[in-house]
Amino acid sequence: MSRQRRHGSWQLPPHFAREQRRLEAAGIRGWQALAELDDASLRLLAADGASEQRLRRLRGQALLVEQVGLEPQVAALLLHAGIATPVGLAGSDPQWLQRQVGRLRRNLLGAAAPGPSLGTVQGWINQARRATN
Repeated sequence: MSRQRRHGSWQLPPHFAREQRRLEAAGIRGWQALAELDDASLRLLAADGASEQRLRRLRGQALLVEQVGLEPQVAALLLHAGIATPVGLAGSDPQWLQRQVGRLRRNLLGAAAPGPSLGTVQGWINQARRATN
């Protein structure tokens, strides 16, 4: 099973519609292809109407999805928590990351939204450590 299929649809959130259109016009139709883009390619895509900053953010999400094996939604939360690379995740303190992600989930989804368990967060970190060794 391909990673794109395993991680669900390539459909990005609506606020990334312009970036998704630009990526797809350039033949980028999945997380793996996005993760493989270099800085020069991102700049070229940005010159054609997409935001370079937003494309970099999406590439960070793609790296976490492809290299670590995280779900796109988890990768997006980690980006908002300040974790933009597999190496950054591998070096994270589990308790700190659990608090950060829990706080973000509550801010986004309401006070009743549960945060991840410490075991779940440790699992993400362990996955990143395996991916970066």
